[in-house]
Amino acid sequence: MAAAAGALFLLLVAAAGPGRAGAGRARRDALREELLLSPLPAGDVAATFQFRTRWDADLPRGAVSHYRLFPKALGRLVAALGVQELHLALTQGFWRTRTWGQPPLQAPAGAELWVWFQPTVMDVDKAWKELSNILSGIFCASLNFIDSTNTVTPTASFKPLGLANGTDHHLLRYAVLPREVVCTENLTPWKKLLPCGSKAGLAVLLKAERLFHSSYHSQAVHIRPICRDASCLAVSWELRQTLTVVFDTFSSGQGKKDWSLFKMFSRTLTDACPLASQSKVYVDISPKNKEKELLEVTPTPASVYEAIVQGDKRTYAVYDLLSPSLFNTSRSLNVQLKWKRPQDSCYIHYQPAQDRRRPHLLEMLIQLPANSVTKITIQFERALLKWTEYTPDPNHGFYVSSSVLSALVPSVIAMKDVDVEQSPLFTSLFPSSDGSSYFVRLYTEPLLVNLPTPDFSMPYNVICLTCTVVAVCYGSFYNLLTRTFHVEEPTRGGLAKRLANIIRKFRGVPPL
Repeated sequence: MAAAAGALFLLLVAAAGPGRAGAGRARRDALREELLLSPLPAGDVAATFQFRTRWDADLPRGAVSHYRLFPKALGRLVAALGVQELHLALTQGFWRTRTWGQPPLQAPAGAELWVWFQPTVMDVDKAWKELSNILSGIFCASLNFIDSTNTVTPTASFKPLGLANGTDHHLLRYAVLPREVVCTENLTPWKKLLPCGSKAGLAVLLKAERLFHSSYHSQAVHIRPICRDASCLAVSWELRQTLTVVFDTFSSGQGKKDWSLFKMFSRTLTDACPLASQSKVYVDISPKNKEKELLEVTPTPASVYEAIVQGDKRTYAVYDLLSPSLFNTSRSLNVQLKWKRPQDSCYIHYQPAQDRRRPHLLEMLIQLPANSVTKITIQFERALLKWTEYTPDPNHGFYVSSSVLSALVPSVIAMKDVDVEQSPLFTSLFPSSDGSSYFVRLYTEPLLVNLPTPDFSMPYNVICLTCTVVAVCYGSFYNLLTRTFHVEEPTRGGLAKRLANIIRKFRGVPPL
């Protein structure tokens, strides 16, 4: 009985041992996902996703054979080519700093790649070329066009962001492809690197048709070594996948600054990624425009977080997706942002145009200080019209109607009470109640816009060629269908008979 108990005890230990070891290995990596919604001063909304995977492994030595959360494609790439740090960004559009403020993550337009290699790499240029080719295949981008003609080695910029020696700059390579166009083919492999893909968590909002229907789109991948703990005796590897999009204020056509998750992404949040140890949504509810415009979010957040970001004090509403009490009965979270506007603020009225139905309308009620200059700019996109909609002189351009400025201008001279019937025409048309101000309506010059025009000689050439082909083909077929064919009997007789008939013709004798 004692021997049996001992054998049972050993069996239990043997069965429990691998489980604890597996649990220990499972805790070696962790995933945190975050979404930051930042209403911009101009009324647009910036959405920044960050998926951070931390892995306690020694990648450069190549001793890793099991991958759980960290993408195997990137892990083997770092280990094989001796990568110390890797930073890749694919951006469509340009961040308008003057209008939107400072960006959370800055990146140039196009494709940007800069890498720090390990000191053990003997041929950095060869590793750099091989790395760009592999990344080109992983992200379906044109990174294979990176060569010596567009690669530089900075000495002052692009210092390492992780645990790396930033003095040996011959280990750094930097390249930019400004003509790279970011599309769905780049977003799909980027989403496949996430542990949960786009099936759960914050990644369910990554709907391509909504992300690319925006004013700015930037996706990036950052790999760097970091300290495992406060003592920094061990090194861990961190993978940050970030994506920033800016949604236009009036993209929905309603002309309102109110937003929601469903309005931006056409989806709502239902649950967190099961593999994530942290899943939160942050909404910047800091007062905008010098505390004259406040932001209200619904549902009411469970907690509020304050931080100093870029020298400013920011207040964030926090929604924890791991909290069971967050979701309602429908298992759906739709964060809504509504602006509280004071009465004395500007009430901008904008009515978007509809193609071939109505034009744009923009009205602004503002108060201008004295001796000031106000500049209003409107962005537009050039497009091709139907060929029947062009004017007879399309190369001259298309006119945009004049803008109208209506204002009450303070009067510097006190006006006396006069008879309206005896006053000039302008006074009777625009009367003043108290004489302290007078009404003015101004018109600007019409704007001439040059639009792309097609080559109108091509339809003429096509019509001429088509008519020629039709006429030739129709004439030939009509001739073959209407002609009457007669079969002639072959003449009998040879050469002698024909010569005899010729001689008889000259003699005046009838032919044979």
